[in-house]
Amino acid sequence: EVRLVESGGGLVQAGGSLRLSCTASGFAFDEYNIGWFRQAPGKEREGVSCISSVDDKANYAESVKGRFTISSDNAKNTVYLQLNSLKAEDTAVYYCAAGRSFPNWRPDYDYWGQGTQVTVSS
Repeated sequence: EVRLVESGGGLVQAGGSLRLSCTASGFAFDEYNIGWFRQAPGKEREGVSCISSVDDKANYAESVKGRFTISSDNAKNTVYLQLNSLKAEDTAVYYCAAGRSFPNWRPDYDYWGQGTQVTVSS
């Protein structure tokens, strides 16, 4: 069974930090690129960051560049998203996804997690 499980979300004050994890199972993790997306209430799902399975190259949306860092631990089948200097507008459900294309900012990935809520209080 293919699974992507996000964890690490929560409630944090503006300026604070969180580390999200995305742990995969049931497929060849090292053959898939991982993307992080987020969706705030009433808004479309947007790409936040993605990392290449080939060379760990990372891309970031302009809105999070310099504040978020994506990394991968193939030994643990896990991708992390470090969220620093959080702002109220970062509040959203954060999803990880696995796909074949890189970089890919479209939500047409093959596998998706269930999401983890990040709430930033101002």
